[in-house]
Amino acid sequence: MKFGVVVFPGSNCDRDIHEALVNDLQQESEMLWHKDSDLSQFSTEDCIILPGGFSYGDYLRTGAIARFSPIMGSVIEFARNGGNVLGICNGFQILCESHLLPGALLRNAQQQFVCKNIFIKNDEELVYKVPVAHGEGRYYADEKTLDALENSEQVLFRYCDEKGNVSASANPNGSARNIAGICNLNRNVFGMMPHPERACSAALNNIDGRKIFNKLFSLVLESV
Repeated sequence: MKFGVVVFPGSNCDRDIHEALVNDLQQESEMLWHKDSDLSQFSTEDCIILPGGFSYGDYLRTGAIARFSPIMGSVIEFARNGGNVLGICNGFQILCESHLLPGALLRNAQQQFVCKNIFIKNDEELVYKVPVAHGEGRYYADEKTLDALENSEQVLFRYCDEKGNVSASANPNGSARNIAGICNLNRNVFGMMPHPERACSAALNNIDGRKIFNKLFSLVLESV
């Protein structure tokens, strides 16, 4: 599997994810400039990553301008042809703006930027400690969409406490049903607000991000 990390004006986590992939996870990765649109070097077994940051300064709405970058037309086509796409934080917002994932990311319920370590768990009840850093991370969708996500097992991660309890107090932004990450129905497009790339280095005393990436990689391989 090869990875391509898209760099938008205002991205600030592109190097973080690239370094985590190459140095901590021993994966092949290359940087992709947002004005380029050629993804012919990638197959559907590979993965394009939309990193965190503040693409285009978050003007208009988070991810709203990045969605129209030249490369996004190719990313949308890549995903629709079965290619794998992962959006982290601002990347998740861009995926929702591009309609590759349902719902939207709204202003945090407390109307403040949140930057701290939190806990999330997956459908296997495994708990991970991982950082968040966002002002518009509150996942929202209507009840019909939320029910569809639940019924199709598209909710990948939920905010929880250290013991895995899902509660309002463990939710850092007010996301509906404590949702921290989802995938599409075909399970080849993934989005999450937490930053696993910031929890991959032993020097940071937290490598739970590696476990999250390995879980995502396994989901990708299952879809191939």
